[in-house]
Amino acid sequence: MTAPTGGDGSGHPALAGRTVWITGASRGIGAATARNLAAAGARVALTARGREPLEAIAGEVGGTAVPGDVTDPAEVERIGARVRSLFDGAPDLLVASAGVFDIASIEETSPEILARNLDVNLRGSFLAVRSVLPGMRERGSGLVIQIGSISGRKAFPGNAAYSASKFGLRGFHEVLLEELRGSGIRATLVEPAATDTPIWDPLDPDGDPNLPPRSAMMSPDDVAEAVRFVATRPPGIQIPFLPLERG
Repeated sequence: MTAPTGGDGSGHPALAGRTVWITGASRGIGAATARNLAAAGARVALTARGREPLEAIAGEVGGTAVPGDVTDPAEVERIGARVRSLFDGAPDLLVASAGVFDIASIEETSPEILARNLDVNLRGSFLAVRSVLPGMRERGSGLVIQIGSISGRKAFPGNAAYSASKFGLRGFHEVLLEELRGSGIRATLVEPAATDTPIWDPLDPDGDPNLPPRSAMMSPDDVAEAVRFVATRPPGIQIPFLPLERG
């Protein structure tokens, strides 16, 4: 992959010298984002629960694997301390992309399914953001990108647990925007439509007429490119929300 270059014609990678922590980095959007940002010159620390696939991605992109569970506050404290040690401070950019996805009617959505979606999609992002904010505030700069979903702004049947988590993430992000005003820290919620990641594998979307076929979905690389776009805007430019849909 050719490293994207900066807009000044220098030929230097667009994110050269920038430090990035990516959660949910072992597959899907997180892995694609790791590849894209590393190709753009960023130093990346990658977090996910699965150690082997995470270390494979880290080795591929020249990053550092920091495995752990982002839904566990104690684990996030440990991971955050390791990331700060690697980067000699808070990362320049957090990409919170850890996620799960379940489809079931409300009657068939168990409390366990609801808890799983809230824990990973909302709590995990909250804990990661909370971990980086003190260091970013002390430095007076930083960028937080959270990966939301079209299901955080539009209702679909069967998405009770997932939508609850993603609508919640949108609400959390709106509060974050207000609390960051004047701090020098920027925040963006990227909200993609259906994206062809392993999250769909148990659902067989091509075999279910009620689900979008994989051929109609965006690719993880599409979302990763949008993340890089946000990350390479000038410091004074804020993109609060970035909805993504396939044309």
